[in-house]
Amino acid sequence: MKKEEIDMSTMNSEIYSALIEAGASEEKAKAAAVSVTDYEKDMNEVKSELKVIKWGIGLIIAAEVMPIMKSFFT
Repeated sequence: MKKEEIDMSTMNSEIYSALIEAGASEEKAKAAAVSVTDYEKDMNEVKSELKVIKWGIGLIIAAEVMPIMKSFFT
């Protein structure tokens, strides 16, 4: 596969088309579309890691609150 073909598969075609239509050069439009796609991938990674952190904090809070609640009801 050529580098150009790889870039085409990892870029946002909507942004690429909009930039071309707005008058950007093909090279700059490709670079911007790939950059936006990379940013979206990074954000998705952060979101998935944040879910794991939220669950962990929830378990820690539950582990701390359960003994306190048990002392109230016994």
